[in-house]
Amino acid sequence: MGNEIHQAAREGYAVDAKSYARGRPEYPAELAGWLADELGVLPGSHVVDLGAGTGKFTKRLLANGATVTAVEPVDAMRAELAAGLPGVAALVGAAASMPLQTAIADVVVCAQAFHWFAGEVELKEIHRVLRPGGRLGLVWNVRDESVDWVAELTRIITPYEGDAPRFYKGDWRRPFDASPYFDLPAPSSFVNAHVGTPEEVIVDRILSVSFIATLEPEEKAKVARRLRRLVAEHPALSGHETVAFPYRTEAYCCSRR
Repeated sequence: MGNEIHQAAREGYAVDAKSYARGRPEYPAELAGWLADELGVLPGSHVVDLGAGTGKFTKRLLANGATVTAVEPVDAMRAELAAGLPGVAALVGAAASMPLQTAIADVVVCAQAFHWFAGEVELKEIHRVLRPGGRLGLVWNVRDESVDWVAELTRIITPYEGDAPRFYKGDWRRPFDASPYFDLPAPSSFVNAHVGTPEEVIVDRILSVSFIATLEPEEKAKVARRLRRLVAEHPALSGHETVAFPYRTEAYCCSRR
């Protein structure tokens, strides 16, 4: 992708950053140990949060005591991050060209983002920014589709995804094959859930998906009606003031060569 941002990300994440912030889950507390032990996110370490979005994962990094620099190309997302975390440097930049000095970071982390820009050029740039011995961390909150109503959400939105990069497609792994920059990603997995009102954790979550957010108003309203109908009719959701949306948090540690 080079310096280009996929249209679905550029337009979808600019539509309503506040809904994105409401609808997306936080990260499990157990991830703190993984960040410290596997990536070396510790007090005094310098971490680059690449594709930082509204700062959800930035907060998790700060909780580990790290100094964090956020890099985010979408203005609306970066503005939301800056408003919520005014002490964090939030820079305009893309994965292929970060406005950072060489060997400045102990760790680079991409949460919910790497599939958008996975490529050899981007890995080379991340390698440049990392110090020798540094680590790259990749993290995704993945919907648990073993739950029937979660699987139904996927069936509702999949016809709209087009060529948008997705974690589940696995294309993000290809740049690591025979990469001169990083070892193969080492996986870890954690149970996670987003607890809140159905409107927040289901409707806002699905409407914030990049390729759903960019739909024409009439089609987007059609999706919203299907989501609310599912909430109203499914026995696990109907009449509940709060629900727990199940996720798996998939985390990968990549060692710098």
